[in-house]
Amino acid sequence: MLQSLHQRLGENLRASDGEIGHVRDFYFDDKNWHVRYLVADTGHWLPGRLVLISPEAFGHLYPDGKVLLVNLTRQQIDDSPSIDQHKPMSRQQEVEYHQHYGYDYYAEAMSSWGLAGYPVIVPPPPQTTQRQTAGDAHLRSAKELTGYGVEANDGTVGEISDLWVDGRTWVIRQVVVECGHWYAGNKVIVPAEKISRINYALRTVHVDSTREAFATASHHHHHQAHAA
Repeated sequence: MLQSLHQRLGENLRASDGEIGHVRDFYFDDKNWHVRYLVADTGHWLPGRLVLISPEAFGHLYPDGKVLLVNLTRQQIDDSPSIDQHKPMSRQQEVEYHQHYGYDYYAEAMSSWGLAGYPVIVPPPPQTTQRQTAGDAHLRSAKELTGYGVEANDGTVGEISDLWVDGRTWVIRQVVVECGHWYAGNKVIVPAEKISRINYALRTVHVDSTREAFATASHHHHHQAHAA
């Protein structure tokens, strides 16, 4: 079942033994569209702290709920490795995070959730490598991507208004594009695999489609119309 990441922003978070704050953002890997972390704002409980929580720790997702359950204790979250939200996640920080919670390491050459939709057990990465200390350039903010302009092969068509994720595998499957005035302001759904590249400097997303395809889809006057 696909769910809106945008609607999850601001949602309350509850650990196994109490409230822990609210959803501030989601970090995803722009190579394979896997959501790797939820960014939790711990609010008054741990003032000034932003904590990364892996989807492996999520409880049930309720489409119309106001609370997202996390299968961790408040103490586990309090003791979590420090995260600097203003820099790309480094490989070393990610290793420390998984060591702290005892999760399996992701296989770099495979999808994060494996062929069966669950994490793959692989040996821990080397403790000292160039990649480990370098910033993870592919870890991106879902919140930041909202508002990026969308470019078809032959021109601008609108901007991103939401991302839809598979609630079981936590893979972003679809992007919601709010089309411009030429398309009567309608929304069009674009499969994530049709996005050919993202230009973070220019805040634009390039889709392998045409403006005519977007116009045709928008005339359906339904937010789930698809661009060919």
